[in-house]
Parts: sequence; C-alpha cells; structure tokens
Amino acid sequence: MPASIQRKFIFVVGGVLSGVGKGVTSASLGAIYKAKGLRVTALKADPYVNVDAGTMNPIEHGEVFVTNDGDETDQDMGNYERFLDTDLDSNNYMTTGRVYLKVIENERQMKYKGRCVQVVPHIPEEIIRRIREAAKRHDAHITIVEIGGTVGEYENLLFLEAARMMKLQSPADVAFVLVSYLPVPAHIGEMKTKPTQHASRALNSVGINADMIVARGRLELDKPRLEKLAVFCGVSRENCISAPDVPSIYQIPVKLEEQDVGNKLLKVLGMKRRQTDMKKWHDFVHRILQPEREVKIAVVGKYFGTGDFTLADSYHSVIEAIKHASWHHRAKPVLEWIDSERYEANPAKVKELAGYDGLIVPGGFGSRGIEGIIRAIKFAREEKKPYLGLCYGMQLASIEFVRHVLGKKTAHTVEVSPDTAEPVIHINPNQAANVRNNRYGGTMRLGAYDCALRRGTKTHAAYGADLVSERHRHRYEFNNEYREAIDAAGLRVVGINPESDLVEIVELAEHPFFVGTQFHPEFQSRPFRPHPLFRDFIGACLA
Repeated sequence: MPASIQRKFIFVVGGVLSGVGKGVTSASLGAIYKAKGLRVTALKADPYVNVDAGTMNPIEHGEVFVTNDGDETDQDMGNYERFLDTDLDSNNYMTTGRVYLKVIENERQMKYKGRCVQVVPHIPEEIIRRIREAAKRHDAHITIVEIGGTVGEYENLLFLEAARMMKLQSPADVAFVLVSYLPVPAHIGEMKTKPTQHASRALNSVGINADMIVARGRLELDKPRLEKLAVFCGVSRENCISAPDVPSIYQIPVKLEEQDVGNKLLKVLGMKRRQTDMKKWHDFVHRILQPEREVKIAVVGKYFGTGDFTLADSYHSVIEAIKHASWHHRAKPVLEWIDSERYEANPAKVKELAGYDGLIVPGGFGSRGIEGIIRAIKFAREEKKPYLGLCYGMQLASIEFVRHVLGKKTAHTVEVSPDTAEPVIHINPNQAANVRNNRYGGTMRLGAYDCALRRGTKTHAAYGADLVSERHRHRYEFNNEYREAIDAAGLRVVGINPESDLVEIVELAEHPFFVGTQFHPEFQSRPFRPHPLFRDFIGACLA
C-alpha cells in the first residue's frame, strides 16, 4: 500500500434497540467503498462471553455463519461476505470470550513479562491488535468494525473503550457511525428523536462522539427531526442520514449513497472525494423490484417457532441464497415456513406440498420434527417435486430412501437412534470422542473441504467443474456401507471428499431435481453470483 494512504477505521454502533440494522449498514458501507475502488474489510465484535457462535441457540441468536477457515460466527459476517463479495475468516470475528481467552493465554505464556494483567488496558489492547491485524491481512484501505449490542449496555464497554483508544491514537483515521431507531408511536403518529438523543449521550459518556447518525425507522427522516438530531446529538445536519424501511436490504447501499454517505465519511477521515460506480447495484435492485413471475418455495424446518413469532433468522443464509437464485431467474421468491412437527401430528397434511413449486430442508440438529421432515422428503421424491436438502436435509433424504426404496424400515441416524440396526448416518470415531467427553465448541467438521463431482449429473452441470470447495458444519456423516446400495437403486452418490472418501452429495437419477448436500452451499451464495445448486434448483421449480 502506498505510504500516502493510511489505514482508516469506521466503527458502527447501535442505539435504542437490537436488530436495528447495524450489520446491514456496515455491509452497505463496505459495498459503497468497494464501488469507489477502495479495498475494504469488515469485522464483527460480539459482546458475548462465548468463544464463538457455535454453541448459541439459533432461535435466540440467529444462524451460525461458517467461514472458509472453519470459524463459527455471527450471521452479520454473512452479510459482509455477500455485500462485499469476498471471503472473510476468523480474523474478522471476535467475542468477549475470545479476547479474554487470548489475554489469559498470553499471561500463562509470560508474554506480559510479569506485569499485573488488567482488564484495562490489556483487553482493549488485544481488541485493537485484532482489528489492525484484520486490516493488514486484507490489505484494507478502510476497515469497518461493527460493535454488537447497543450503546449504554455494560457488555460492549470494552469494545467501545478500544475504539476510543484508537481514536485517541489516530484522530484522523477513525470515524463513528451511530445507527439508531426513531419510533413512530401509533397513538401519537409522530417520529420521536428522544431515544436516539439518549443513545447519543450514552455514547458521549464513554468518550465517543458520533460523526454520523443513520436514522432507522418506518418513515423517512423529515426536516424537523433532522434539526433535532443535529442540535441535541452534536452531529452536523449533513451527517444525519435517513434510512427508512425498504422492501429489500439490497436497496440500502443505493439509498445511503443517494445521500453521499461514502464521501461524507471520507471527509471525516481526511480523504478525498471519490466517484462511486453503483450501476450493478441499481440494476440488481431493478431486478428485485420488477420480477416477471413468482416461485413458491416451502422451507420445512424446526427452528422457526418461538411463542407467537417466527424467526427466519435461524436460516438467514438459506433465505438469501433462495432470493439470489430467484432474482437471477427474474422471479419473486415466495417463501413459506413449514414446521415439520405438523406432519407428525397430521400425516395427511403433507399433501399440501403439492401447492409449492419446490421444497427445501435446511440444516438442523436433534430429534424434534424428524419424522415430519422425512414425510415431506418422501412426498417430494414420489411426486417429482424439486428438492434441495442441506446437511441434515441430505442425511434425512438418504434415510428416507433407504427406508422406503430399499425397504429397511428401521433405517435412521445414530444422532437420534444410537442403537438403530440400520445406521445410514453415523459418527466418525473422532467426533464420537468429542460428544462422549462433552467437547462441543468448535469441534464439528467445520470450514471448506474439497468435493469431487461425478460427470454426467445435474450437480456437475450446475457447477461446470470437476472439483469444488464448500463449507461444512456437522458431526454426523453418511455411512459408506450403504453407498453402493443407494447408488444402484437410483440415489446416486455424485460428490465425495477425495481425501476422506466421505459422501458429500447425493442426487436422484430419475427426478427433475432432487439433490442433497452434506455441506452448506448457502454460505457461498452472493447477490451477483447465486450459488449454482440454488440457481438450478430454482430453475427446476420454475420449469
């Protein structure tokens, strides 16, 4: 990097409530700077004491996103990868637990030379080291750091302290963006700025002043509210940015850049204005908003229900991959979540799947809802309904086939039935030892592995390659003792890992589209490059 260009850092923090859109705002800023010809990377700082996101309940936290190097991360990392169209790694993700663990390891190794190790400054210094290391690793002009949680919480104080210290060290190289919510109470009918004023003052109380406020809400930010934010939050009028709800998150880079957000922050960072080439984003948004047809997809899973609410975030990357593929075909995706337990309570209801163009079974763990999923897969196989099974969806498709085509009625996975006489899905000895010894965190088969494809198959045609690399997150594997039998009966093994000979992909020979993958292809789908398997699955649904 030329000596005249300093590495710059933009911290994105949230106000008022969680889920306000910090992740998408961070990703959108990255997309804008990439469209300006700058090298960009993004980090997520999670305040949890968990070392990674792998042991978190997806109902509470959303999906676990997996990087190529096998890190189990927050779902915002997926947004960064999709918007920036790049691969990130474990350097781009940290938690409170991970930071503390590193500091403690350093102390045990005498790296502090006998000094007293303290929460401040040693924890913030480790956070800063990680941020700078990620910027260096990706050779980034601009590094965007999203700090999880909301300002005013005690959990993220050490991350805010690290940001404050960086600003103190290099004032011209650090900028702060506060993404805050402006509610419109129904009984008042007026947008309120007071919660954001409190959030701004909470940020001030830790020694940080926002350089920009991104005002999230149901409506556009009007002039009176803009004036209030500027006066009471100490932010220039031009840097109070309107970010109302929009039909698609992929409109947000366009919406922000219409307000010249990119150059406004470059000015804060002491950088020159730059032209932004947003043509592909404008074209993409047009494709999203002007579909030519619809495609109706049933997503059969078991993580959707929590009280009276449905949490689609459990399968966030799957949903985005479906959207990318549908928009590629100029179709509007209509997704419906189906709790598989309803097919256990009433097996006849499975016939409702005839009203959908295709069926997806995403990943999952445990025994709940399994028999309902198997009924849904049987329907898709027999009725020639396009089917895409991801991880557990591949395993259960194999079990369904062995049960109902090979006639082995007790076929199962040892995850659910450890003593089954027909262990179609089993566990390798290393993983068995992990489970036996309660070693769960970071011990699954994680990250990218090669997959050799069988020529003359729909899968090979989709990829257009003999060897691909895909990301994994699982403990249980297909039992190779059943490989020859299912292949001969029509469920072909069309993808294997060349190093371990493990089954990666199965494909039904006489079917419009019936594919199961042991890996998670959704993690590598991008807005402008839909994943080949999702692309061809949607193509089969439309056909």
